Amino acid sequence: MTIHAKATIVSDLAGLRARVAAWHAQGESVALVPTMGALHDGHMELAREGKRRADRVVLTIFVNPTQFAPNEDFTTYPRSLEADCARFDAVGGDLVYAPETSQIYPSGFATTISVAGPAIVGLEDRFRPTHFAGVATIVAKLLIQAQPDVALFGEKDFQQLCVIWQMAGDLDLPVTIVGVPVVRDRDGLALSSRNVYLDAGERAVAPLLYATLTRCAAAIIETGAIEPNLEAARAALTSAGFVIDYLEARHTETLLPLEDAMKSGRILVAARLGRTRLIDNVAIIGMDGELS
Repeated sequence: MTIHAKATIVSDLAGLRARVAAWHAQGESVALVPTMGALHDGHMELAREGKRRADRVVLTIFVNPTQFAPNEDFTTYPRSLEADCARFDAVGGDLVYAPETSQIYPSGFATTISVAGPAIVGLEDRFRPTHFAGVATIVAKLLIQAQPDVALFGEKDFQQLCVIWQMAGDLDLPVTIVGVPVVRDRDGLALSSRNVYLDAGERAVAPLLYATLTRCAAAIIETGAIEPNLEAARAALTSAGFVIDYLEARHTETLLPLEDAMKSGRILVAARLGRTRLIDNVAIIGMDGELS
């Protein structure tokens, strides 16, 4: 156990559980913010929301190998532990849990969580078929290890958030899962650790993703037509240089295709700009009001 400014850093499960148990024994509540590091203002908003909802905030930093496909950027994913700890300190964080891979997946580890429901709706799962099993397994492990009262996740990864809601409910995990709205740069680009991959020209184009989604959502509400407006949005992004994996309107809770523009939903997109894969989503607020 080492001290970094205000927040304590632990890399072992015993140290994590001892600190959380001491807080709980004092009647203090605990919020958990799971991350893969390379922290930005979006992560800091999760930590700030944790401070609003609990007495103590634990932030985890673990680049989880099981949620990366073989052709993805696991080895090059940004890692910046010292800078991350300094940012967490600045918002009054209490504990950083930064385990080694062997602490999470020891020799002989053989159990994973099988996911369905919102994990198999033809969005991220079409392109990253093993991703959500890896996400569900690591999140379940972190929730069991840290035993928080509340855990916070960003809405930028909206399908992931739905998978975690489903998993925590199905397994009766004693924790409240909270989704925190997307944090954006001034020009609308959703903050992401992978934005560092964008070159200057790509960074100038990237805000069109959010702008196009916003226009599409407004057009769906105005016209009552879903697919024609989705097609127009796909065409606009393609002409701007994006390579689209998907751009779909889905029901907010189930992520099944949205067929009635009077119902609330989300437009979700994944698109590549150069070597960077960007994801985002915006709400469609129907006559029934937004569901999330």
